[in-house]
Amino acid sequence: MYQNFRTKLLSLSDEKYREFCMRGIPSDRPFLGVRIPEIRKLVQQIPPQDFQEFLNQEPLAIEEVIARGFLIARLPYPEMLKYYDSQIKLLDNWCTVDTFCAALRKTIKHHEADFLDQKVEKLLKSKNEFAVRTGLVSLLDFYVNPDYLALIFDRTESLKNRDEYYIKMAIAWLLAECFIKFPDETYAYLKISKLSKWVKGKTISKICDSYRVDSSSKEQVKKLRKEHYAT
Repeated sequence: MYQNFRTKLLSLSDEKYREFCMRGIPSDRPFLGVRIPEIRKLVQQIPPQDFQEFLNQEPLAIEEVIARGFLIARLPYPEMLKYYDSQIKLLDNWCTVDTFCAALRKTIKHHEADFLDQKVEKLLKSKNEFAVRTGLVSLLDFYVNPDYLALIFDRTESLKNRDEYYIKMAIAWLLAECFIKFPDETYAYLKISKLSKWVKGKTISKICDSYRVDSSSKEQVKKLRKEHYAT
């Protein structure tokens, strides 16, 4: 079954798209050049009785890692938890992290508190750059709401000394999304935060790039950037 899946993936490869991906997604794994919607369609065709065989295979290409994440996301929540850590070990770039987190949205729904305790908190304390990014993107995808806003600010602050690029970018992305939905609370946090100038600057840039933020709010955070760089 799995070899048949690999053959189908290869048949969908696009050389130009492969070259495009290689420029923007650094990874030690090879690219085939298959677009995400095509991978998702193939995974949806895998019957439940073949899940175990599929998950026991060692993925080689980036697209296989993404496909494995999509399949894990099809499992019921308790079953998904059993395979979650094995998938985290395979994530070595922003694309595999972000697609896996996004795929889990329906699976995590109504289990947010348990998932935070069992998985997200541990990821945020990891020494691995992409494990931490997975935790941050999980906060972005599942927890940007009033119940978890204070926790998000606390956890991003705890990462203020992490200097890995994909952690810093994830923090900026997460805080920009928090600002879009909760501008007053997020602005208040940014004013007192000890996050680096780089992270704050990138956060403000993302806020200003968003069409969901009004012009007066953008001017407000621009002033905050000037104050921050003046110190």
